[in-house]
Amino acid sequence: MCSMMRLGVFLCVVSCLPALAIAQETAIPRILSLADALRLAAERNSSFAAAKNAIEAAEADRAVAARRPNPAVSVDSEGYRPGADSSGRGFLDKQELTVRFDQELELGGRRRLRIQAADAGIEVARLQARDRLRQLEFGVRRAYFEAVLARANREVANAALAEIDRVIGLNRARFEQGEISGADLRRLQVERLRFVDDTFQSELESRNAMGALLAYLNAPSLNIPIEVTEPLTRPAVEGAVLASVSAPAGALPASLFAEALAARPDVLAARQTVQRADIETRLQRALRAPSPTVGGGYRRDFGTGGLVVGMTVPLPLFNSLNAGGLARAEAERRRAQNDAVAVETAIRLDVQLATNAVEVNRARVAYIEREYLKAAQESRDIVLASYRIGEMNLIDFLDSQRAFRDTLRTYNRALFDARLSEFALDAAIGGSTPKSQ
Repeated sequence: MCSMMRLGVFLCVVSCLPALAIAQETAIPRILSLADALRLAAERNSSFAAAKNAIEAAEADRAVAARRPNPAVSVDSEGYRPGADSSGRGFLDKQELTVRFDQELELGGRRRLRIQAADAGIEVARLQARDRLRQLEFGVRRAYFEAVLARANREVANAALAEIDRVIGLNRARFEQGEISGADLRRLQVERLRFVDDTFQSELESRNAMGALLAYLNAPSLNIPIEVTEPLTRPAVEGAVLASVSAPAGALPASLFAEALAARPDVLAARQTVQRADIETRLQRALRAPSPTVGGGYRRDFGTGGLVVGMTVPLPLFNSLNAGGLARAEAERRRAQNDAVAVETAIRLDVQLATNAVEVNRARVAYIEREYLKAAQESRDIVLASYRIGEMNLIDFLDSQRAFRDTLRTYNRALFDARLSEFALDAAIGGSTPKSQ
């Protein structure tokens, strides 16, 4: 009976596993907006979770830094002689017995400096987590719009293939009626392979882009079918920061530099690291003075008792004035200062490159829209209409179809590059990450 019950429980658990797996996958919405993707990445991404774990570790270090040294207790016995003793004294009166408590004294504000260094370490960890989130958000935006671009290119490829198939159907009917030769029909069928191959390539790009996006979301499976909802085109109003990038080519608003240096969490973390290194240097200076240990207790000396007090002071013979620790702390402080300068320089370059990209890519999109997009579509439509009534040959039709497809793909890429450059500029000046985590 018990065996049957255990078997029933086992079968019940096994039957529930697929449902549990499906429930876990449904944590990722099938229709995914960019806002949902950013929210899920912040909640589920392992890299960002590791950065938050670093904050917890820094807080634990702070708790340790606030602790005072533990006292020590010692019990010593001297002069006890085992064996017969005719004096009649008790066990404690047959020896010199000392019980003593000792406490190390931290001088020079060492505990205070340790706490300050630990607090600085917590702030560094928090800023590094913010910077990890800034990078994560940019990565999610890029992966999301790579999926949007792949979807748009797949639509272009499918539309071009559908148009070819319609023309093949038209030509097959014309061939059966004897209006055209079989050569044109076979040529068109052969050319169809190029458009079919384009659809396969677009499908691969779409699947890979979706997988990359799901990886950012730490999805249980990287082939969950999802649908992205954002368009490639940029909304009319996208924020005051991006709208302010209207300076002439080669010029850059100084306010963007100032905003980046004031808001980017990586430069704030670098500056906080300098402060922490300065505190560590002061702590190493405080460690140059020996820490005395004071103590007191009770001594029972063969039947008579008395109090014991004392002090122990380390002699700085082999580590004179903590020279090594101080030299290392000074070197770490100089390294932190140089790292902070390097980060500021890198941020200036990030902002400059991102601004250049925004200006050029916006101009690129406007140029394609103005000069080529409408013209390519009109040319394709004219050639297609002429071909259907027999006024254009097959070569002209195929050339116009390829030109229109290539123009749309180039336009889609330009829209993607424009959106990505705007995201890069937003990330370069600090992004939309919250100011505290």
